[in-house]
Amino acid sequence: MSHPSSLPIVDSASSGDACGSGTAVMAAAQPVDPATCRGTFSMVSLGCPKNLVDSERMLGLLREDGWQLVGEPQGSDIVVVNTCAFIDASRQESYAAINEMLDLKRSGGTRGVIVAGCLAERQKESLLTELPGVDAVIGVFSRDEIARAAERLIGGLGDQRSIFRPAPARALDDSGRMRVTPRHMAYLKISEGCDRTCTFCAIPKMRGKHATKPIEEVIREARELAADGVKELVIVAQDTTYYGMDLYGEPRLVELLDELEKVDGIQWIRLMYLYPINFTDRLIDKIATSPKIIPYLDMPLQHASDPVLKRMQRRVARGPTEELLAKLRSRIPGLVLRTTFITGFPGETREQFEEMVAFAKQWKFERVGVFTYSLEPDTPAARLDGHMPDEEKAARRDELMEVQQAIAHEHTRRQIGKTLDVIIDRQSEEREDVWIGRTQADAPDIDCVVYVTAPGSSAARPLTGQILPVEIVASSGYDLAGVPAEAG
Repeated sequence: MSHPSSLPIVDSASSGDACGSGTAVMAAAQPVDPATCRGTFSMVSLGCPKNLVDSERMLGLLREDGWQLVGEPQGSDIVVVNTCAFIDASRQESYAAINEMLDLKRSGGTRGVIVAGCLAERQKESLLTELPGVDAVIGVFSRDEIARAAERLIGGLGDQRSIFRPAPARALDDSGRMRVTPRHMAYLKISEGCDRTCTFCAIPKMRGKHATKPIEEVIREARELAADGVKELVIVAQDTTYYGMDLYGEPRLVELLDELEKVDGIQWIRLMYLYPINFTDRLIDKIATSPKIIPYLDMPLQHASDPVLKRMQRRVARGPTEELLAKLRSRIPGLVLRTTFITGFPGETREQFEEMVAFAKQWKFERVGVFTYSLEPDTPAARLDGHMPDEEKAARRDELMEVQQAIAHEHTRRQIGKTLDVIIDRQSEEREDVWIGRTQADAPDIDCVVYVTAPGSSAARPLTGQILPVEIVASSGYDLAGVPAEAG
C-alpha cells in the first residue's frame, strides 16, 4: 500500500454523527506519466469514516488499473463523487457536489462524472433521471466495479450506466486502499450494514443487513495498515458491539481485539459506534486492561426518555443504559465518553426533552454531538404523529448544546497541569514551531485538538506522527495548548 504525498482537505463539514455527513476530500497526487497512464481522475468523498474507507478502496482500485489521481477536478478525465445520504442535510451536500461536477463537465473541464456511495444506492436508477448528465451510478456494494465503470466511460460505452450488486453475506475486502488520512492513523472497518430497526434511520436500506468481516481478514488489513506506518487504528462499523453475531453466532469483538493488540506497530486502538446492547463485562474488562485500547468510547444513545426511545425502536431503556454507564465509569480508568442525541423526534414532549437535558447534566459526557431529527420519507418515523417545526427542533438542539458546552469546557480546564500523550497530526500553517495533535480523548475530525509549541522543531525536523508526552498549560473553549514534557 502506498500513501499519497499530499492530500489536502478542501471542505471540512464534520458532524460528529455516527453515520452523518463528514469530510469532503479532494486528493492530490504525483505528476501524470502519459506513457503508463490509462487516464486521469479526481475524487470528492463525502460522509462518515465508513464511506471514506470505501473511497480509499476505489482510489486503490483505480490506481491499480493504471489510472492517475490528480489534485483538482478541472482537467481530469473523470470525477468520482462518493456520496452520503443519511439525512436531508447530507443528501443536499451530495447533490450540490454532483451538480458542481456536472457544471464542470458542461464547461469542458472534465469528460465524465461517476456517482457512487449511499445516495447512489438510495436513489438507484432515479438518480440518472434526476441528473441526466451523470455518466454512471455505482451502488454501495458495486464499489469494486469502479475501474470497469471508468473504462466504459472513457471508451464511450454508455449502454450500461448503472451498476448495482446485492448486499454481500460478508463485509467487502478493504485491503489495497490508497489512504487519504494522515499516514499515522487509519480507519478500519470491521463490518458492514446494520440489523437494528431504529425508526429514524435509513442505513439498512442503503447498507444492507449486518455483515461481519472475518477476524483473520480484519487482522490482515490491520497488518497492512501498520506496515504503511499506521499507529492509531480507529475501529468503525454501523454497530461495533454486534461484531461477529451473524458469522459466529455470538459477538466476537473481544476476540477481535485480542488479535488486534498483537499487531506490531499499532499503539492506539480507538473504538467507535458502540451500541449499548451486547456491551458485556468481558468487553469492559478488555478495554480496562488493554495496553493499546485507549479509554475512549463512542456510544450513540440518541435519547434518554423511555417513551421516546420506544418510538425510536432503540430496544434499550434508560435504566439499563445508566447501569452500563456506571460500570464503564467505575471500571475503566480515565474513561472519556462520546455520545449523540437527537432533538425534536416526533412526539417528543417538552418534559421528555428536559429529561434528556437532565440526563446529560447527570452523566457529564466529555464529548457530545446533538442533531435535530431529520424526516426521512422511507423510514417508519416519517409516519409517526407529532412532527414539530424545524425552528423548535433547532431551539432544543441549541439549548442542549449550551448545557453540554459548559460540561465540555469544564472538562477541558481540568486538563491544565496534566501531562497527556498527544499524537501529532500536522504542522500549524501559522507558526513553524507549533504542531496540532490530539489526546486519547479526541477522535480525528470530530473532537478537540491540542496546539503543541515545540521550540527547535520545523518542517526539517517534523513531529508529525509522533506520540509525545505533552504538558497542558492552557485551554481555550474545547481545545488545549501545551509543550513537550521534556521541554517544560
